[in-house]
Amino acid sequence: MPESIQSDNNLPHLIIRPPRKWVPVDLHELWNYRELLTSFTMRDIKIRYKQTGLGFLWAIIQPLFMMVIFTIIFGSFAKIPSDGIPYPLFSFAALLPWMLFSEGLTRSTMSMVANANIMTKVYFPRLIMPISGILSPLVDFAVSISILVLMMAYYGFVPTINVVFLPLFILLALATSLGIGLWLSALNVKYRDFQYTVPFIIQLWMYASPVVYPASMIPEAIRPLYGLNPMAGVIEGFRWALLGTEIPGSMIFVSVGVVVVLLVSGMFYFRRMEQYYADIV
Repeated sequence: MPESIQSDNNLPHLIIRPPRKWVPVDLHELWNYRELLTSFTMRDIKIRYKQTGLGFLWAIIQPLFMMVIFTIIFGSFAKIPSDGIPYPLFSFAALLPWMLFSEGLTRSTMSMVANANIMTKVYFPRLIMPISGILSPLVDFAVSISILVLMMAYYGFVPTINVVFLPLFILLALATSLGIGLWLSALNVKYRDFQYTVPFIIQLWMYASPVVYPASMIPEAIRPLYGLNPMAGVIEGFRWALLGTEIPGSMIFVSVGVVVVLLVSGMFYFRRMEQYYADIV
């Protein structure tokens, strides 16, 4: 942590002290570097769409194509129930929080290694890098949600008062990707295998989450255990806020608890490893 002092000859000095391991986040320091966080986030957004012909249309094309495939395979062929909601709308409403989570997790995991040159030359709170990784997918999310609104209008779905809770589930998705991303970004500095295993884990994780099927298919007795998958609570909460589906309360509370544990433990581990990043990377 940098600390300015005044020497006897009135020349300013900057002392960088090791971070206190028992303090996971220095909010004051993060606030002082908020412009750097904005710069990192905007840079990630620009890099994603640099020299692309379709630009932000990719934020629409990807979930739309996945929705079409899921509708054909799981909705038409497998006849998976969708809680009385048209399957295209049912799956698309789940894909948006899922892609916000998966993109944020991927980018935050790679953030430390991707910024290795900057990290070894200048001091700034290292926490900025994984945070910027989870914030940059919000642009794609904002573009995609406009398509969801059009689909809801087409199918005649009007949001209920539950929609006021939608920002909370968006924050929960971001907190989930940050909590896991803090662990993986720190581990990826030391063990580069994680950058190859994360896409595989995300792919398996999607089918373990209620993206193509409703949580109502899970026996009620074990739904709290199913909530140990934090994205189960996020996705079902997202559908409840927008489409008015039944919300499994116990599962949601378990998911929230898991997210809190992941976020707090991830911050402590990231802080503990912070002093070694520049030497290892």
